[in-house]
Amino acid sequence: MSLRHALLGLLATQPATGYELAQKFDKSLGTAWHASHSQIYPELARLADAGMVEVVGEGARNSRTYAVTEAGYDEIRTWLIETDANRSQRNETAVRWFLLGLLKPEDRRAAVDRELAYAEEYVANLRQIAEQIDAANPEHPFRKTVDLGLRTSSVMQDWLREQR
Repeated sequence: MSLRHALLGLLATQPATGYELAQKFDKSLGTAWHASHSQIYPELARLADAGMVEVVGEGARNSRTYAVTEAGYDEIRTWLIETDANRSQRNETAVRWFLLGLLKPEDRRAAVDRELAYAEEYVANLRQIAEQIDAANPEHPFRKTVDLGLRTSSVMQDWLREQR
């Protein structure tokens, strides 16, 4: 996945400022990827230069509201239909588990407990987001992304419990 396509997809649902995009990114795509403000703003400028988004409003402190253009929708379509997905992943947790055998048993348990606590907090956050989406619009496309995050995180929780 590229940041370009993620931002285009978010803007396709509703015009937004860079700040709003960062918030939406965390709440919807954050289960799959993290993007910082310092990544989002330059990419918005590149998208505007490429004619894939346009500024549709300006607000306080030079904030700009962006919307997807036809060229942007064409890019989304091409990416979804004609481009093979990059299936490579970086999973720091998997690397940590690969190395866990180097620790003493009590240290391994502490590492697993810490990761399990994080996973439980993460699932609680996702459930809260799912409830908010369901209350506003259960058919919202980001609901499926949250559901994917809930399912994969639940599997991770089960696996972590087995490691104790």
